[in-house]
Amino acid sequence: MTGALVALTGATGFVGKATLAALARSGMQVRALARTVPADRAGAEWMQGDLSDTAALARLVEGAEAVIHVAGLTTAPDAAAFEAANVAGTLNVLKAAADAGVRRFVCVSSLAAREPSLSAYGASKERAERLVASSGLDWTVVRPPGVYGPWDRDYLEIFKLAKKGIVPVPPPGRSSLIHVQDLAELLVTLLPGGEDVTHAVFEPDDGHAGGWTHRELARIIGWAVGRRPWVVHLSRPLLEHASRADRLVRRSRARLTKDRVGYMTHPDWVARPEFHVPPTLWKPRIPTREGLRATARWYREKGWL
Repeated sequence: MTGALVALTGATGFVGKATLAALARSGMQVRALARTVPADRAGAEWMQGDLSDTAALARLVEGAEAVIHVAGLTTAPDAAAFEAANVAGTLNVLKAAADAGVRRFVCVSSLAAREPSLSAYGASKERAERLVASSGLDWTVVRPPGVYGPWDRDYLEIFKLAKKGIVPVPPPGRSSLIHVQDLAELLVTLLPGGEDVTHAVFEPDDGHAGGWTHRELARIIGWAVGRRPWVVHLSRPLLEHASRADRLVRRSRARLTKDRVGYMTHPDWVARPEFHVPPTLWKPRIPTREGLRATARWYREKGWL
């Protein structure tokens, strides 16, 4: 698909930036949607708007050969906000693509969609997946596990705590990880479609079988910042108390929301082998230890850590 025009939502976000860069490396043309168009417009033709702006979405997909839908909310004050962004927003993008005759649609979901009863976020992602599956388009859904790398602010919290020497973690459980660059390369790889990927749901990861325990992840992040932190498992009631405190202190900028506690305390967020991407198509390239160390270095260079 070299030279093809790809419509990208969420292009200024964490995953979107990496995807934009991966598309540029592949030689594709990109038309990107953003609420605020960046000053540096390199790498894309930019469209100002959001997922509720149907006119902007129509302009975004006009003449495109495929859509990569990344935009959405991972943190929100209530279920209605998740519904508006992740469900209604996805529906709007699907409709714009269908109306414009764009057949190929790659949608970024979340492992949280596997357990919609645990959180409003997961429930919204599960509903968005159902919309994609019933769209009549040539679709593929990607459910990333924990995504880390440059520009990420979620795992940044753990890096900061590890540097201080103590990392509180949820009750014992396991989760998979993936570097944002590996995820972005996967999204680009999926664009042509084909028998192995059409109408498929994938759960990619870093290739570490069985995922990582919360303690292992905290220790590896500690190693990445040059510390051996004390790792403390917190119960769900304590995490809920911490979420209320975070809300009081950071208000709308709170990262540890009550909704997040719902899925953080689930013991199994490991990518399932039966949902892995065919290895002949894609494999992760960045080992997690090296990726976390490089991420710590990036944080320090940016003054975030």
